[in-house]
Amino acid sequence: MTTEKTPETLRSSRWFAPDDLRSFGHRSRMMQLGYAEEDFRGKPVIGILNTWSELNSCHGHFPERVQDVKRGVLAAGGFPVEMPALSVDESFTKPTSMLYRNMLAMETEEMIRSHPLDGVVLMGGCDKTTPGLVMGAVTAGVPMIFLPAGPMLRGHYKGRILGSGSDGWKYWDERRAGNVSDEEWLGIQGGIARSVGTCMTMGTASTMTAIADAMGLTLPGASSIPAADSGHKRMGSACGRRIVEMVWEDLTPEKIITAAAVRNAAIVAMATGCSTNAVVHLIAMARRAGVELTLDDLDALGRVTPLIANVRPSGKDYLMEDFYYAGGLLALMKQIEERLDTSVTGVTGKPLSEALATAEVYNDDVIRPLSNPVYHQGSLALLRGNLCPDGAVIKPAACDPKFHVHEGPALVFDSYPEMKAAIDDEDLDVTPDTVLVLRNAGPKGGPGMPEWGMLPIPKALIRKGYRDMLRISDARMSGTSYGACVLHVAPESFVGGPLALLKTGDIIRMDLPNRSLNMLVDEAELARRRAAWSPPEQRFQRGWGYMFSQHVTQADKGCDFDYLERGFGKAAGEPDIF
Repeated sequence: MTTEKTPETLRSSRWFAPDDLRSFGHRSRMMQLGYAEEDFRGKPVIGILNTWSELNSCHGHFPERVQDVKRGVLAAGGFPVEMPALSVDESFTKPTSMLYRNMLAMETEEMIRSHPLDGVVLMGGCDKTTPGLVMGAVTAGVPMIFLPAGPMLRGHYKGRILGSGSDGWKYWDERRAGNVSDEEWLGIQGGIARSVGTCMTMGTASTMTAIADAMGLTLPGASSIPAADSGHKRMGSACGRRIVEMVWEDLTPEKIITAAAVRNAAIVAMATGCSTNAVVHLIAMARRAGVELTLDDLDALGRVTPLIANVRPSGKDYLMEDFYYAGGLLALMKQIEERLDTSVTGVTGKPLSEALATAEVYNDDVIRPLSNPVYHQGSLALLRGNLCPDGAVIKPAACDPKFHVHEGPALVFDSYPEMKAAIDDEDLDVTPDTVLVLRNAGPKGGPGMPEWGMLPIPKALIRKGYRDMLRISDARMSGTSYGACVLHVAPESFVGGPLALLKTGDIIRMDLPNRSLNMLVDEAELARRRAAWSPPEQRFQRGWGYMFSQHVTQADKGCDFDYLERGFGKAAGEPDIF
């Protein structure tokens, strides 16, 4: 191992090493905490950024996992310190956890910058914690390693295997149709999530940890280990040992997150059947690292990357636990090795080719060969047209193929409450060809671009046996969801995007093979509507929401804050210590 750092050049030495009054104060406070000087002086100080809370079930095992990380750090000769970070959970954070992803990114960046940390272990997994932690740590620039929370165990009820999110939606539709009793509903509720860990479908959580893994930010294959598996504990300890070595090697994020690493991550995401949320987060993460990534880049990769992970919701039969037993992410990457740049190096400091050399698929129905994909193209597709000039995304493999080319009249809702009241009306004037549209649900309009994009099927159609229809919104959709849902329409309607001009009854045409989405309204009529349109009242008058609304970028740019993007200005240097 080539050592590039010495005890004298550690970042933490600025706090502890000089023989002056300021360092005396720092060392004195460390002694106040019960540490002797030999515990921390001259050793890499490792921050363990822990996004645990008592309301975040995905991270319920993190208090224990912190101890595993500390054990590894101590074994490698480092000094571990746990640092609490914002716990952005999906289940309880309203109106949406996406409203706070950038807050976590800012907190992470400033926490690292303002404390004597030589390297960090980032503990996350619930959807927004992965991009939030990575975005902040990338900008801070110290060596980092990501510890993924891991998926929960598969759900069970009366002999049926349940998948989080996707089965919740499925059985809710059946309950609305009168096919699920109170007793069955309670049983499903208790059986669908039965251990710590993130959603066990290929939702946003598993998508984003897989992206971090494929980008080289985790120990190879770490994202596949179930949260409740003893291997997850060993992985935590290994993260602690490795981050100490990374500090001595001065292996910083900019040396890992290259254009090639980002491209690898995008290809792997497509092959896994990734969540549509991957678009927003991957673009934001890449731009923080100075790598330009666009919707068109992702669509181009999606056109040529087969979906080979047979995991719900894009797959039909399996969950993340099965994916792990089938060989996990390394096995999937082995299947598409010829499409990846295996010369890239991640947190191990070794080329990806070494990690893939021994990877093996143990069940080729879960992780398919390229000759037998789940879907012939990747998970996502980009649409453009007069409804979405800056783009919109759809997950083709998760919807009925009959909607790939579809034309029908719009039924437009300006708010979620308006939509929810209407779809429960059994006399609603709606047909299977109707296109449901929800607007004012984007980054500024939501606010925060909530996961409202999987609009419920109207009860009038549910009763007749229909379970899918074309739906369009400027919102996002949970990665555990499915259906013919067009999302992330940009620009959003709240800022005057074309979706704001659509009226109920207008004909919408989607042509997925040709990647187009249009309202069949002539330009003269659209010009009249635009002249009559007025901006809605702003959602926030003060506080974080006001700050968010003023600076968040649109979906096609990653929804980062404009002043946090790399191109806005150089990152702040080291803090003054006097």
